[in-house]
Amino acid sequence: MSIGHSYCVALNRRLPSEIAKVSGWDVTVAAPAFFHGDLRPVPLEAPNGEHCRLEPVDTYFSRHVHVMVYGRPLGEMLGAGWDLVHCWEEPYVLAAAEVAWLAHGRGPLVYATFQNIVKRYPPPLGWFERFAMQRAAGWIAFGETAAEAMAQRSAFKHVPGRVIPVGVDVTEFTPDQVARDRVQSALGWTMAGTPVVGFLGRFVPEKGVDLLMRVLDRVSRPWRALFVGAGPMEPALRRWAERRPERVRVITGVPHGDVPAYLNAMDVLVVPSQTRPAWREQFGRTLIEAFACGVPVIASDSGEIPHVVGDAGIIVAESDERAWMAAIDRAIDDRPWRETLAARGLDLARTRYAWPVVARRHVEFFEELM
Repeated sequence: MSIGHSYCVALNRRLPSEIAKVSGWDVTVAAPAFFHGDLRPVPLEAPNGEHCRLEPVDTYFSRHVHVMVYGRPLGEMLGAGWDLVHCWEEPYVLAAAEVAWLAHGRGPLVYATFQNIVKRYPPPLGWFERFAMQRAAGWIAFGETAAEAMAQRSAFKHVPGRVIPVGVDVTEFTPDQVARDRVQSALGWTMAGTPVVGFLGRFVPEKGVDLLMRVLDRVSRPWRALFVGAGPMEPALRRWAERRPERVRVITGVPHGDVPAYLNAMDVLVVPSQTRPAWREQFGRTLIEAFACGVPVIASDSGEIPHVVGDAGIIVAESDERAWMAAIDRAIDDRPWRETLAARGLDLARTRYAWPVVARRHVEFFEELM
């Protein structure tokens, strides 16, 4: 059984679905019937050819994920007993402690975490984490920096862990010239030849939106820019875009199913994440989605990014605006270089990050614990 609030979105259920497919196990997914997301409310999306059984469960206080709890049906489901329970909730949130309580004695319990900063959680979050890990049989870190952070926390030291990346659907995210032409035409960019510098994510300072605006204003080569996402910096971004009406497009409210088309409309994806005292970039799905679409990547050295990108993209020091300008200038000007990076990223997506590959690694770890 796999439990997680992110399973509201069908695309996020690819992990349990692929686990069922590659292992032959019967897998049940418990997902909220409704969840208040960061950017929009998320009703439970219907199954779409999934290999696992979907069970809707109630949630309460989902506007604040740290104190969200699942309803009574989850306890009744867990009472049946399972060969293994996988919980895709951070161990320090209330829902993780709730699952630890309900699943105790029902089979090995495994948590998943993105947290890549060693934090001292105030009560009751620290209590939730200790309780959850006391009852856990294992944990999975989505990235090397997450594993390094967890290894320094006493609650995790007695519990086996494994580093496994997040996956990407390489059939949904794939190079698509037709989608590229359609999106660019819809954006009013019918003139071929001017490369598109893309950004995909939250419009917030830590994602480097303001840095990218400053750098683009200093880039010497002709460019167009496509910003896809949402967030509190949208008004400032739109004011900047209005002064460059022929060159910049800002698109919000894009369903995740449409993201591959927008990625294909980009000639290079820029991920200029900026580390903050209490935040550094975790595993960036945007990176591997761009790889799978054959889009070259220029990204900062914040957090997990260098581990995800490897030699399949260009890593730039976070705040070195001169280096950012040079990297973007070269990406715009040097098409063979972009094609080389795109080929490396596409290979990495298919051999390391494709969901069947990621699912097999989960199954191997689970079998060790069962």
